[in-house]
Amino acid sequence: MNLTATAFLALAMSTDAFAAAVGKGAALHKPRFSEALRTGAIFGVIEALTPVVGWALGLAAAQYVKAWDHWIAFTLLTLLGARMVLAGLNAQDDEAQGERPQRHGFWLLAITGFATSIDAMAVGVGLAFLDTDIVPVAAAIGATTFVAVTTGVMMGRVLGVVAGKRAEIAGGLLLIGIGVAILVEHLRAA
Repeated sequence: MNLTATAFLALAMSTDAFAAAVGKGAALHKPRFSEALRTGAIFGVIEALTPVVGWALGLAAAQYVKAWDHWIAFTLLTLLGARMVLAGLNAQDDEAQGERPQRHGFWLLAITGFATSIDAMAVGVGLAFLDTDIVPVAAAIGATTFVAVTTGVMMGRVLGVVAGKRAEIAGGLLLIGIGVAILVEHLRAA
């Protein structure tokens, strides 16, 4: 996987976390930068670990599906991308009633971070089939997610949920584009 594809993949993987972070920031009462950094670190670490777990699971099965690897990666990325686009289009505003908290609890952030990283785990499975070095990809995903989430929390009170929806749609379209590019690359090589 080249640097450009890694950068686009990292960006695509971080957009759903960004969307969640905008919502988290919007739910807080004037979030501080330290809270944004804390949230970014929690999401970034989780988002970096999940593709490694998926990659390890994919390696265990890679020998059985080597002939179909590009189709598997294409299918996974397309389905995940479509799910992200649909989630962005169907998102409902979840405005809480009453006072907004100063910060979110660790477990709430960890569960949200894990929920937004399921797609990164599935991408890790697909990358195992492509015999990709997972360490730089996982590091790129984690670092990009850290920056995106930190920024998202701070932007949350200004932009609200609408920007988060658009970011998730863009991320889904990027995933679909990466899946198509992988398929085209393998079909041209054959």
